[in-house]
Amino acid sequence: MTKRVAIYLRVSTSDQTTDNQRRELEAVAQRAGWQIVQVFEDAGFSGSKGREKRPAYDAMLKAITRREVDMVAAWAVDRLGRSMQELTAFLGELHSRGADLYLHQQALDTTTPSGKAMFGMMAVFAEFERSMIVERVNAGLARAKAQGKRLGRPAHDRLIEAKVKELRGQGIGVVKVAKTLGIGVSSVQRIDKQTAA
Repeated sequence: MTKRVAIYLRVSTSDQTTDNQRRELEAVAQRAGWQIVQVFEDAGFSGSKGREKRPAYDAMLKAITRREVDMVAAWAVDRLGRSMQELTAFLGELHSRGADLYLHQQALDTTTPSGKAMFGMMAVFAEFERSMIVERVNAGLARAKAQGKRLGRPAHDRLIEAKVKELRGQGIGVVKVAKTLGIGVSSVQRIDKQTAA
């Protein structure tokens, strides 16, 4: 019986492409004699986001629940997610519906016991990698702060603040002041609060 395969593609930013993932996975499917029933693509979505924040991933899980696929093929474990808990739940959902998983980069096929064990270990490493990324980002922010660098959005210069105060003093509304000066409404409101304080 021909396996009905769903291909899942994901990149973290919209300026990246899934073309390489798609080409390789389609070639694997052709060599293995699998029937690709659907390609699910989340372009510009982080793997740390849950099911509710990745529309194609959510749609794929629904297709699995409806038993429309026998196997999910993905480029690598980190394309599916970066949380051990989520990856384990994903594999459990696949297997409860009688579906399997193929990961190209890791040459992993969960139709075998060793493939299932390897998937569990890879989930641990994916979560570890995510925590390392978060740790590096936080360390970089702390270093910048220690060096006296200002983090976040730059504050409006004094000239803009003076113009906001002048226009607001004339009784002009928040939205009109924002449009006149080409700044956000929230910036005008923030300056108003500072003035009131």
